[in-house]
Amino acid sequence: MATLNRTHQEPAAPAEAVGPLIRGLSVLRTISDADGRSTLGALVRATGLARSTVDRITATLVRMGYLRLDGHTAVLAPPLMELGNAYLDAIGLPGPLGPLAEELARELDESVSLAVPDGDGIRFVHQTTRRRAMSLTFRIGDLLPAERTAQGAVFATHWDQTTWAHWRARWNADPDGRDFHPVPPDTAGTAAATFEGRATVAARQGWAVDDQLIEPGLIALALPVRGPADDVLCAVSVVSHTSRHSADSLRDLVLPRAREAVAAMEGRLRAAGPARPETAHGLADWTAASKQESGAEFIESLARGLTVITAFAAGRAELTLSEVATATGLARATARRALITLVHLGYAEAQGRAFTLTPRVLGLGYAPLSRTTLAEIATPHLAALVGRVHDSASLAVLDGEAIEYTARVATGRVMSVDIRIGTRLPAYATSMGRVLLAGLPASERAVRLTAAGVRPLTPRTVTEPSDLVAIVEQAEQDGHALVDEELEEGLRSLSVPVRDIGGHVVAAVNVAMHSSRRTVAECLADVLPELRTAASRIETDLHIAGRFTRIPAA
Repeated sequence: MATLNRTHQEPAAPAEAVGPLIRGLSVLRTISDADGRSTLGALVRATGLARSTVDRITATLVRMGYLRLDGHTAVLAPPLMELGNAYLDAIGLPGPLGPLAEELARELDESVSLAVPDGDGIRFVHQTTRRRAMSLTFRIGDLLPAERTAQGAVFATHWDQTTWAHWRARWNADPDGRDFHPVPPDTAGTAAATFEGRATVAARQGWAVDDQLIEPGLIALALPVRGPADDVLCAVSVVSHTSRHSADSLRDLVLPRAREAVAAMEGRLRAAGPARPETAHGLADWTAASKQESGAEFIESLARGLTVITAFAAGRAELTLSEVATATGLARATARRALITLVHLGYAEAQGRAFTLTPRVLGLGYAPLSRTTLAEIATPHLAALVGRVHDSASLAVLDGEAIEYTARVATGRVMSVDIRIGTRLPAYATSMGRVLLAGLPASERAVRLTAAGVRPLTPRTVTEPSDLVAIVEQAEQDGHALVDEELEEGLRSLSVPVRDIGGHVVAAVNVAMHSSRRTVAECLADVLPELRTAASRIETDLHIAGRFTRIPAA
């Protein structure tokens, strides 16, 4: 079992380790620990790197799409989640087990989590949170000390002496657990003092309870989930609050149903069998082009090292050096040095000739990014779109018979469209509304249009139901909608859909302008291609971010 240093002071690196990769990963961890954003000056102080080195690392990560710069602040970007997605795909747990965890959460009306062992800690790989005033706030990728959790007691029943020794050394060095950012310090030391006894009880009864060890009021019950080889792959936990349950009532009322869920999970894992390997080639082809484009500021060895992580996926949980080199398009020597570096830092393990990723990969920004909203994903792309077309751009979602603006970037013109986030407008009279209606089944479109209370807003507003149905059908065929002075005189708007990873229309993006700015033909010729490009970039980020998380609209 891998053990981890949670500080940024790593042991001496092997001679073949890739220095730029070590430094780049240090920068990513630092930003992640700062909840996803950090000034460049703070990065210099936290990592001990020279400002010029930090500048080159951030420039490289920006070019890769993993960071964006907001002035002098580095902000994690959704494409970075492809690193964590590679690990989650490779372990093959959230995909088949996530729906069963969600079903359990609905039945019990409690939050349900899946976690895996990570050294002497536990790391979450799935969260189904019930929405209420007091609810679970942990995120996918969060690392918690084993002694503070029910899952930790379950996993500790299988620890060897080396892991126990590492845990004791870590506890002695950090008795309050202050290195674990997601949880408050354990100043009383109760959790650690009783941990070995709770692990012994968990081994005997096959489950464990966390009775307010993380924080007052929070209680949880956890059970192990075993794979086809009878090894413990993860733990499922049901989390509640003392206002709803005591530890005893959680055991009495939840444990039987939780055992049924675990049996179903284990059955699904047995039935699924090993994932079919997918062949990957040339994942790193773009790095050479980026080096030529970005010049000295682009650190190719950092980009190549991070690309090695993406070689792992479903059906490719264990890869040899040759397989990594083939998947990434890298030379064997380059892939070998990157793997040596990742193993040294704890992001990968070597087992004979095979390499696997470790849960520590999720520490590279996955937790802060797992709470990203669609509006946050879209806003940088809307800003870039406004910079290209010099008119306001917005994102909206369908809410009943209306659209609601969830993201917006206005142009700096004296005369511009003045709409704010949260504004609601009738879907039938807006280009975004028509695009969103076009994403619905035909029967549902008709219902929404009938219930909308259609009325003329300007002399040009289309109000005839049959005409509106035809217009929405045309928007579906065209993949865009244009509304010309139907919502307000002088206002012209052009919209395209935004689709989730399943191909469903979840939002619309528009460019709005005064009708004097462009003709309809100029809108279609000049603005529509730029609008489609922006929507495509939003979708790319959404598909990465939504691979294992639910992305709220705002």
